[in-house]
Amino acid sequence: MSDPTPAHRLYDDLAPWWPLISPADDYAEEARFAASVLRSASRPVHDVLELGSGGGSNAGHLSASFTMTLVDLSEPMLAVSRALNPDCTHVAGDMRTIRLGRDFDAVFVHDAVGYMITEDDLARVVATTYAHCRPGGAAVFVPDVTTETFRERSEHGGGDGPDGAAARYLEWGWDPDPDDTWIRSDYVFVLRDAQGSVQVVHDTHRIGLFGRDVWLRLLHEAGFDALVLSEQTDDDRVPRDVFVGHRPA
Repeated sequence: MSDPTPAHRLYDDLAPWWPLISPADDYAEEARFAASVLRSASRPVHDVLELGSGGGSNAGHLSASFTMTLVDLSEPMLAVSRALNPDCTHVAGDMRTIRLGRDFDAVFVHDAVGYMITEDDLARVVATTYAHCRPGGAAVFVPDVTTETFRERSEHGGGDGPDGAAARYLEWGWDPDPDDTWIRSDYVFVLRDAQGSVQVVHDTHRIGLFGRDVWLRLLHEAGFDALVLSEQTDDDRVPRDVFVGHRPA
């Protein structure tokens, strides 16, 4: 993510399609597990900051347990999240640099952390979480892949709206150069509006790929006590590595 404004149509003009491309109900299991890890803080967890909150799909579940402040770089995605989560606080900002001037019981960073494709950018995100995490609090990171878990793969999904609109996608994740720190994810979206008009869109994303040792080192260097867990859900996919940083009380 060296370019601060990457051209991802998914988070720009296609953002209104997000609730059909990736329905919020699909996040129930991973949000449940995330909530349990957020509660691993040594202090009671009430206020949670989510960095890279996107369309608010996780927050739609987590907000039942926590008071959520949501930060995302994309204004169109924040608009989607505001419609889903009207009681959450929404802030536009870059997870590498934002400073809100307050701290939280826990900080949650879901798969948007994958857009950090250099170690320097990843370290800046970790520093942001530490700056916003209260003593005794926890920071939880859920990258889609690590060096140890990545396998070339394809997957598909989507959903239907009550007005006849529908979306389907195919994602193909592959590694053009095993010697660098990112992989390529190619998306094909087939989008049908309520009037039956169909468009097909190709969108390419670069996703950071780092080993567990890098993650744990960066967390330790920031000041966290760090560990890695294997995500526990009933979802039919390879469990992700979940990195947890506990800020000493």
